[in-house]
Amino acid sequence: MIKLNRFYIDGAWVAPISATPFPIKNPANITQIGEVMLGSAEDVNRAAAAARRAFDSFSRTPKDARIALLEKLAQVFSDRLEEMAQAITTEMGAPITMSREVQAACGMDHIWAFIDALQQQPERETLPNSDVLIREPIGVCGLICPWNWPINQIVLKAVPALATGSTCILKPSEYTPLSAALFAEFVDEAGYPPGVFNMVFGDGPTVGTALSHHPDVDMMSFTGSTRAGVQVTKDAADTVKRVTLELGGKSPNLIFADADLEAAVSTSVAGCFYNAGQSCDAPTRLLVERSCYDQVLELVAHAGAAQIVEDPAKPGDHIGPLFDEIQYDRVQAMIQVGIDEGARLLVGGLGKPEGLEDGWYARPTIFADVTNEMRIAREEIFGPVLVIIPFDSEAEGIAIANDTDFGLAAYLHTGDIKRAERVADQLRAGTVTINGIGVNYGSPFGGYKQSGNGREGGLFGLEDYQEVKVRPALTRI
Repeated sequence: MIKLNRFYIDGAWVAPISATPFPIKNPANITQIGEVMLGSAEDVNRAAAAARRAFDSFSRTPKDARIALLEKLAQVFSDRLEEMAQAITTEMGAPITMSREVQAACGMDHIWAFIDALQQQPERETLPNSDVLIREPIGVCGLICPWNWPINQIVLKAVPALATGSTCILKPSEYTPLSAALFAEFVDEAGYPPGVFNMVFGDGPTVGTALSHHPDVDMMSFTGSTRAGVQVTKDAADTVKRVTLELGGKSPNLIFADADLEAAVSTSVAGCFYNAGQSCDAPTRLLVERSCYDQVLELVAHAGAAQIVEDPAKPGDHIGPLFDEIQYDRVQAMIQVGIDEGARLLVGGLGKPEGLEDGWYARPTIFADVTNEMRIAREEIFGPVLVIIPFDSEAEGIAIANDTDFGLAAYLHTGDIKRAERVADQLRAGTVTINGIGVNYGSPFGGYKQSGNGREGGLFGLEDYQEVKVRPALTRI
């Protein structure tokens, strides 16, 4: 039985001041594999004091020294990649091949992208009006991360803090503590000074709220639901913290009749079901031009029925379980909503796949003949559920795509490069993927509208953790 009963504070693993046990479960077989202790506001106070003390010296660390530490962190990560992959598969059910190639490996890729960005970013520059602009670390950063891409989100928050000379306190998801504990070990092994990186396990209402309220925390970075992001913003308002948010999505995916339909459908179905649909930027609303609608439905039905669900411990390109019972029940409830709303069930439906009754596995499900007013088209389901909506014209397709409270990502498929550029320019989303071609590491990631604010990754990700100061250029005193 795994016991995570220590927090990483001020460069040491320390016992909580007060704590509540929380089970660590394997979603593939619903067995308890360990226990993590969840901390309190007093533990946050201790971490904040350490981070504040460390900031005084770490904020003055030269860029070359910070880059050297990041390079060491990337090397430690590379050396222990398999440990990270196994942890993620165990705690949240990502298939091991995916964990090795993406869920864990993305951590190293993000670190190197931040190193490149930091090398390119000038610490001082002369503005066109001859004034001098200086970039400085923002201070102590509170970082709250989700369970669905655990190390991806930890790295996208902790690394820019470390890169800029800020200090931080991480509250990882209580559901995925194994990968977070490993990352803390990586930071320690890389040789960061005490207090620069701190980690307190806890839940949102206790530790998350304490971080957001804390007067010694200068900035909050949160990834999770829109509801929780609103609460973090409210909690941080009393001390006028900077708040960056990466929240929910209901991403549109437009297929035009001039696209390579077989390739578009294969990419679209796989993209929606990837990570068992538990990605905030998943292409979950498939908008199809009516002239090819029937043909696309046939292709989608075949691709959906061919989607394999299997034990995440097995290598392969299958999908695994949902991360816990709460999420499984939510997905089942939304599938029932789709049935009740009159959408046509094309693939899947309620219940678990045959032979996988012991874990939180959901059947890959596809609804056709959906309207954009249905709940299944407007609410984030966060499971392997795809909804298909027809449109008649390019203008109507764009209008339906943008008719959402969210704006994290958008996707489109067309054989016309002018249309691709024209449509992409009109989609209200932070990232647009075209014909299955996505953006690279180091590009900013974030959303419009209720998908959040701020950007993670690359130069823009560094800027969220920096203040800017201006002064006149001096030739003499």
